[in-house]
Amino acid sequence: MKTPKEVAAIAAKALDDKKGVDISLLEIAQVTSLADHFLICTGTSSTHVKALCDAVEEALDEAGEPALRREGHRSGTWVLLDYGCLVVHVFTEETRQFYDLERLWSDAKKVDLESILR
Repeated sequence: MKTPKEVAAIAAKALDDKKGVDISLLEIAQVTSLADHFLICTGTSSTHVKALCDAVEEALDEAGEPALRREGHRSGTWVLLDYGCLVVHVFTEETRQFYDLERLWSDAKKVDLESILR
């Protein structure tokens, strides 16, 4: 069984490998019981959003962490992948700016991804 931070690291690496833009990891466990982390990323098009989500699902499936739920895949502008301890949000640029999750969850601690991705 992987820790929530390990699950987040696997997903962040998958997004980075597929050229996800502006990847952000928020530690939300102290703010809400929804999950331990939110991983937020931008795709350059609806096709890129789908590819990013597929990469996360594949990487976490291989790690023994299947998604509990996937929402919004048809629209291609915002896809949510729920792993229990981790919720991955992949947006197009316009949709990410509109919802501005980093502002909504500004009480959450931002995790330094450099240490995870390198």
